[in-house]
Amino acid sequence: MSNKLSPIINPDELLNIKDSSELILIDARAGINAVENYQNEHLKGARYVDLNKDLATVENPSNGGRHPLPSFEKFSEVLSKLGILPESHLIIYDDKNGSNAAARFWWMLRAIQHENVQVLNGGLQAAIKESFPVSSKIETFEPTENYPIAKWNLAQADIDEVEKARNNKENIVIDVRDKNRFDGLTEPLDLIAGHIPGAINVPFSENLDEDGFYKSADVLAKKYTEIIGDKKPENIIVHCGSGVTACHTLLAMDYAGLPIPKLYVGSWSEWSRNDRELATK
Repeated sequence: MSNKLSPIINPDELLNIKDSSELILIDARAGINAVENYQNEHLKGARYVDLNKDLATVENPSNGGRHPLPSFEKFSEVLSKLGILPESHLIIYDDKNGSNAAARFWWMLRAIQHENVQVLNGGLQAAIKESFPVSSKIETFEPTENYPIAKWNLAQADIDEVEKARNNKENIVIDVRDKNRFDGLTEPLDLIAGHIPGAINVPFSENLDEDGFYKSADVLAKKYTEIIGDKKPENIIVHCGSGVTACHTLLAMDYAGLPIPKLYVGSWSEWSRNDRELATK
C-alpha cells in the first residue's frame, strides 16, 4: 500500500488542518480580474500566485505557446517570494475546479520533486461552502532563501515529438480542451480553430462529477486505462490550449494511481502558429 500523499484534498480535510504551521495555502486563480477577485475575497491565509507572471514566461507564442515554463531561476525566485521551502505542505486552489492554474502549479512543483503538494477538490467555492474562513486582508509572510531547482523531473514533449507521435500507433496524443474547440467550431484564445491531426479529444471536464469534484480514483483509473490500453506511459502525450488545463488531466491520472504522462507545454497555441497540419471535425 503506497504512503504517497494524495494529490487531491477535500474541503473538510483542509478545514481540519487549517491551523497547521506547516501549511501554505496558495490561490492560483487566473483570467480577467483574478487579482482583484483575490483581493476582494480569498481563503484566509492564502498567498496569490499569478499564472502569467509567476508560472509562465510569456514571450513569443509560436515558440513555446502562450504559457511556456519559466526558467529555473525565475521559478526559484517565485517560490522564495511565496515563502515556500522544500518541506512546506502546499495546498493550491482556484475558482475553476483546478483547471485555471492550480493543477499547473501542482505539476510544476511535482516536476521539481516537491512531493508535499495537493490541489483543493472543488476549489474556492467548495471551501467556502464548507465554512472555511475567508478574508480580504493583505496576507503577510516572510520570503525564504531561493528554492533549489536542478531540472524538470516530469516528462515533457516538444512540438517535433508530437509531430512524430501523432502518426505513430504506439503513441496517443490527448487533447483535453472542450469538444467545440477540438472540433474547430469555436476558438476564444488562439488564432486558428481546430486540433492536432491524430489527437483524440478527452475533455478535462470529464474528470469531474456533477458537483465539480474529481470523480473517484477508481472511476478515473478505469476511464484512462481503457483510453490508454497497452500503450507505455512514455508514449502518452497530453495537451490543451497552452499547457495549463492539460495539467488537470495529469493530476487526475496521478490521483488514479497511473503514471503521469508527458506534458506538451506549447499545446495548441504553439502548434497552430507553426504552419503544422491542422484538423477540424
